[in-house]
Amino acid sequence: MEHMSDVNDWNSKIIEEFRANGGKVGGQFEGAPLLLLHTTGARTGTERINPIMYQDLGGPIAVFASKAGADTDPDWYRNINANPAVTAEIGTSTRSFNARTAKGDERETIWTKQKKDYPGFAGYEEKTSREIPVVVLDPI
Repeated sequence: MEHMSDVNDWNSKIIEEFRANGGKVGGQFEGAPLLLLHTTGARTGTERINPIMYQDLGGPIAVFASKAGADTDPDWYRNINANPAVTAEIGTSTRSFNARTAKGDERETIWTKQKKDYPGFAGYEEKTSREIPVVVLDPI
């Protein structure tokens, strides 16, 4: 259980910094496009908030269920599969989206760009045998 509270503490600090600085954070996310994804817990029905890097698709937004290359999907990905209606804090605004998993060419195009722009994602891909889900958030 220790590990889970560490992750929650880390997320809480990022969320606090994000909100205090109009959507900007430092450290490992310095200069990276970051949003706060609000999902509804698949089992609990409780709101969850996760800081996640995103790619702007010019209306829709892409996020990546990388979990730093772990062999399991992040909890937030399970949540959106159960409850695809999400909100995201981007900068100082909060917007509503429907989440869906990108497939085929759409996924490939988005994922290839993300790995080129942020090579850490290519590293995550090498660490795991699962296909890292690319999630498209379509504005409502």
